[in-house]
Amino acid sequence: MYVVSSYGKFAYVYDELMADMPYPDWLTFAETAWGMYGKPRTVAELGCGTGSITIPLAAAGYHMTGIDLSSDMLSVAQQKMERHPQGRRFLREGSVRWIRQDMTEWELPEPVDAVISFCDCLNYVLEEQDIQAVLARTYAGLKDGGTFLFDVHHPNTLLRYEEEQPFVLDEPSVSYIWTCELDVPRREIEHHLSIFAREENGSGLYRRFEETHIQRAYDPQWLTDELYKAGFSLVKTYADFEWIPADDSAQRLFYVAVK
Repeated sequence: MYVVSSYGKFAYVYDELMADMPYPDWLTFAETAWGMYGKPRTVAELGCGTGSITIPLAAAGYHMTGIDLSSDMLSVAQQKMERHPQGRRFLREGSVRWIRQDMTEWELPEPVDAVISFCDCLNYVLEEQDIQAVLARTYAGLKDGGTFLFDVHHPNTLLRYEEEQPFVLDEPSVSYIWTCELDVPRREIEHHLSIFAREENGSGLYRRFEETHIQRAYDPQWLTDELYKAGFSLVKTYADFEWIPADDSAQRLFYVAVK
């Protein structure tokens, strides 16, 4: 199964905590890849979270399906979509839909032109057989010639996390203390977050809640081999939002797979 935090309370502070994430770079990577391998009309995003990539792509004219396991994250995404300047168009045209599914079992009524999964979502899939299930379901859910774009942490990135911890954020409305424990043989890291979110009632008080997130990194060549085994005809790997071959110095590995 696809193992994640419940993302209950976390979903409602997620966007603030992730405000400095390079969402424009992910969007640019997708547009560049599609310029090279074929521009899609219909796109599914696995692990869409609060829609920070799904919604901009919908605004750019793509018909989007956001898939996530967390109903709270999808609820936040729906609210963001409705508040978007093009929200009425999305609702009128039905160009955005949100579906709660496990990415190891995802399925839509019709195949799509492209599938994306950014922000290291596949690192939350903790067993090799479940990675294989994601790849098989994605291959089945794509039209012929369709593209699967995703990024994952390089295994060395997890080593850096453990070496550089703890991490601290101190903002007026939300703060956290973040520590990590690394299981080296499994290349698996457990993130522990104590989050302090300011109450919205003007009291000046903060509520504290705990989150535990587990990620696993996979051998880059193993992932490439598994994509080919799943049926993809072309697989390319790049480093850190750049169109350069990935090596062990990369922090993020970007995969482009063509059906």
